[in-house]
Amino acid sequence: MADKPGLIASEDGKLRCFWHGNLPDYLRYHDEEWGRPVTDDFRLFEKICLEGFQSGLSWLTILRKRENFRDAFDGFDFHKVARYSEADVERLLGNAGIIRHRGKIEATINNAGRAIEMEREFGSLAAWFWAREPGPDERPETVDRQTLAANPTTPVSVKISKELKKRGWKFVGPTTVYAFMQAMGLVNDHLEGCCCRGEVERLRAELVRPVIRSA
Repeated sequence: MADKPGLIASEDGKLRCFWHGNLPDYLRYHDEEWGRPVTDDFRLFEKICLEGFQSGLSWLTILRKRENFRDAFDGFDFHKVARYSEADVERLLGNAGIIRHRGKIEATINNAGRAIEMEREFGSLAAWFWAREPGPDERPETVDRQTLAANPTTPVSVKISKELKKRGWKFVGPTTVYAFMQAMGLVNDHLEGCCCRGEVERLRAELVRPVIRSA
């Protein structure tokens, strides 16, 4: 049994964040993806769109449909998604392998166009997002379950949400944005004592941050 709140022991005897519940696919996501820094534009676009689809659902539901989403949305290549027509919307609404929500589908197509605009203006989506990485003074002293539960949003996620909405993005509220930041490694929210926290911190320390390039 874990001796720290928010941690659970897995079959290998290691302590991890509680939320994966030791479900094999969720545990793999926790260990191999969540919190590890990402600078690939398509993966960043995919994640922020899938976080929008998650609204009102669990991430596990989305994770288990992720390959279907990738197939349906051309690997979240926003250059392709931005060209989708009403026929594509209807095609997606008929796809039982994804979340068939017209508003979220149309938001993804809209956001693809906005992503292209930002790529042209800043060089990459990654450069824009990583330029907004919270500084040490904007992070809690201790990352524990109580702290995260009390802070589903942060001042930085609120700011990013407002900036994205001003640029025309949809389904990018502060909670969605913070979940995106956690997953893509803009913050390290593996709990203190989780076996993955140190590895993620090392990867973040070694990361070469992308730099904004003016058009």
